[in-house]
Amino acid sequence: MITQVASSVESLTLRINGKDVSCRAGDTILQAVRDNDMELPTLCWLEGLTVWGGCRLCMVEIAGSPKLHAACATACQEGMEVQTDSDRLHRYRRMIVELLLAERNHICSVCVSNGHCELQSLAQKLGIDHVRFAYRNPQLEVDNSHDRMRLDHNRCILCTRCVRVCAEVEGARTKDVKGRGVLAAIIHDLDQPWGESETCTSCGKCVNVCPTGALTHRGVAVGEMTKKLAFLPYLTLMREANP
Repeated sequence: MITQVASSVESLTLRINGKDVSCRAGDTILQAVRDNDMELPTLCWLEGLTVWGGCRLCMVEIAGSPKLHAACATACQEGMEVQTDSDRLHRYRRMIVELLLAERNHICSVCVSNGHCELQSLAQKLGIDHVRFAYRNPQLEVDNSHDRMRLDHNRCILCTRCVRVCAEVEGARTKDVKGRGVLAAIIHDLDQPWGESETCTSCGKCVNVCPTGALTHRGVAVGEMTKKLAFLPYLTLMREANP
C-alpha cells in the first residue's frame, strides 16, 4: 500500500516583470527568477556557496520600496511585485561593471580567460564599449609561486567566490581578504606566497569558480581556460544525500 504524503513546503505567488510566478517559501528572488527561466546578472553569487551580496549586480526594484534590493539576499513574499529589468537598473548595472573595469587592469586581449570570462560576457551584454571613469591602473603583483595555479591581482574583482569555496566546500580555509576598499586583496594563510601555503590542498576549486582571469591554471592557452561550475551543486546534493 502506497501512502501519499502531502508536501509541507509552502508555495508563494509573486509577480516578476508583470508575470505571476510561483516559488517555495524561503526562496530568494534570484532563485525565483532563475527557476522561471528569467535572466538576472550576478558575479559574486554561485549555486552551492553561501550568499555574499557584494557585487550588487542582481539588484531589483520592489513595488512600494524606493530603494533597490539584492535579489540573491532578499526572500520572496506573497504578492510581492518585482522588476528585474528597467532603465534605472540597466544604468546601475552598467555603472558597476564600468567601475570594476576601471578599478583594476582588465585587458581582455592578453588574458588567458578571454572568451571564458563572466565579467567580459556581462560587459558585452550591457553594451559597454567604453568606460566613462578614469582608469586607476594599479601596479599589482602576480603570484606565480604555486606550481599549478596562478593568482593575478590585476584581474581580481573581489567577488570572494574563491574564499568561500575554499572554506565551505574544500574545508581548507586557505584564502581570505585583507585590506579595505580599493586596497583589498586575496591572501593565503598569513599573507604569504601561495606556493608556501601549508593549508592549500591544490584542489583547483578556486580556479574553477573564479569569474575572471584572476585565478588560472598554469600552462594553459587562450581558449583552454574553461571553468567547470557544475561540481558545486553536485557536491551539495551528494552531501545532503549522505550526511
